[in-house]
Amino acid sequence: MGGANESSPSSKLHTRLRLWEFPDRYVFEPIDGLADLYLSANRSDGSMNLVEELPPHDSSTNPKCQTVYGVIGVLKLAVGSYFLVITGRDCVGSYLGHAIFKVTGLKVLPCSNSRSTSGNQSKMETEFSELLHAAEKTIGLYFSYDINLTLTLQRLHNLGDEFKSLPLWRQAEPRFLWNSYLLEPLIENKNIHAEVGSEKVNVTLIARRCTRRIGTRMWRRGADPEGYAANFVESEQIMESKGFTASYVQVRGSIPFLWEQIVDLTYKPSFDIVRQEEAPRILERHFHDLQKKYGAVLAVDLVNTHGGEGRLHDRYAKSIEPILSEDIRYVHFDFHRICGHIHFERLSQLYDQIEDYLKKHRYFLLNDKGEKIEEQTGTIRTNCVDCLDRTNVTQSMIGGKILENQLQRIGVLSVNDTISNHPAFDAKYKVLWANHGDSISTQYSGTPALKGDFVRYGKRSTQGILNDLWNSLARYYLNNFADGTKQDAMDLLQGHYTTSVSRDMAGPSKAGLLENYASFRLAFALVMGALMFMMMSLRQANCFSISAARNDVRHLVLSLLWAGLCIGISHFVRANGRVFTNRPRFYQSRH
Repeated sequence: MGGANESSPSSKLHTRLRLWEFPDRYVFEPIDGLADLYLSANRSDGSMNLVEELPPHDSSTNPKCQTVYGVIGVLKLAVGSYFLVITGRDCVGSYLGHAIFKVTGLKVLPCSNSRSTSGNQSKMETEFSELLHAAEKTIGLYFSYDINLTLTLQRLHNLGDEFKSLPLWRQAEPRFLWNSYLLEPLIENKNIHAEVGSEKVNVTLIARRCTRRIGTRMWRRGADPEGYAANFVESEQIMESKGFTASYVQVRGSIPFLWEQIVDLTYKPSFDIVRQEEAPRILERHFHDLQKKYGAVLAVDLVNTHGGEGRLHDRYAKSIEPILSEDIRYVHFDFHRICGHIHFERLSQLYDQIEDYLKKHRYFLLNDKGEKIEEQTGTIRTNCVDCLDRTNVTQSMIGGKILENQLQRIGVLSVNDTISNHPAFDAKYKVLWANHGDSISTQYSGTPALKGDFVRYGKRSTQGILNDLWNSLARYYLNNFADGTKQDAMDLLQGHYTTSVSRDMAGPSKAGLLENYASFRLAFALVMGALMFMMMSLRQANCFSISAARNDVRHLVLSLLWAGLCIGISHFVRANGRVFTNRPRFYQSRH
């Protein structure tokens, strides 16, 4: 909804609507003076039509009324439809002079006649209703009423006026119309206004998260057979100063072949490479798609060279080798070996390897007359395992170097000057990238990004390391006991499955819900039991130090019991861990 008329390019989206909840219908009344027609939705079947006035009502009908700020879309299920509306918003910045809003409140409006459905359908619909309410808690929804956020500045400039006159939903880049099934994009938008010397500089950072393989950290890894990678995000950094406007685009995405990492209660589940023989074909498809959209591509691989990550690296390096050329390059940088946990300044070694590529393929730049004087002809694709923490540190370094070049080009910085020489601007710029990383990480993993203190302050700190420890534990819990339901909610809103009584899919039973709860209690009990037994052993060991000779046998027995319990728990978790995790109810092979 939005009051856009395809034949009327000047029409605008409604910024405020009055939602009337009558017994038989919902009515959306524009209250911004842009239109005289109201949208009416039948509460029984979800059918819609435009009306010229509100239905008659009096004290006996007493319809509920509240202000909403847009309709995200309509989800059609087997026995009815669900409208998702925005009940709260915050203005978080601007993009090319247009306000950007963050969704702070959602409401689900059901349109179904439950009395006409079968028992099986009703049970299934109840489960989907639970998922919808879980989806209401989704964070990271950003939107604009006035401008297309899904296109980079360079593409937006190159398109003609006829295209720009189309309704926003028709202009949108399908990959980044995040919930295109519901007709509303999911975008990250952050920006800063600061000064470098005497010049005002506005920097905007936009993340466009691809819809093709969306999901949570452990339930969406690698790529699908079509070459679409998990956690694929296009990040565009836009700089405005002295009448000039510049842009640089870089991307991140999971290692693009078939692999998975299914949770099993271990801290770091094993990596499984699926159908290895197909890796070169899928990877080639992925990179050729990137070439069509961005030109040349430099792949920066940050994973370890040993252990499970090492196997991913080896497969990546071997699979990409046949397609390497002047326009497709591959650079491996073992982030953990070179930088460790504190020496992130050593990323300068990576920059030395890619500096020539960055200078060759440049960035997009418009002069103060709106004329194009530079064009970006290639992008950098960065990955680690999650494409979150190491990736964000690396992308922030690249973004900073590009911004320095742009500011030097337009005369804001002298040739040898750097951003770090302007502490106030440098501090805001680092916070901008830290918030950017936190937003992407929270959507994919459920927690802010790790290593965020370096991005935010330029150095590691004890508090930052402690925060990383806490967030790592939170990720463990969410990945094992919460993300299955979140994955189902995402798939539901994307239209990746719909319900039907004829579909070969059994509705989850009440026992299944109890098993989820019981599994968490059992896992928690095992861990707590192990900790308690360890404390008892330590306490006993202290007593043994007083009368060691008299208790050697007891000490040996307790030590053997403790060792046996640890080994038993380890084997149990590895053998049965997947049974006790919160798996997506409708999880099938994602490949």
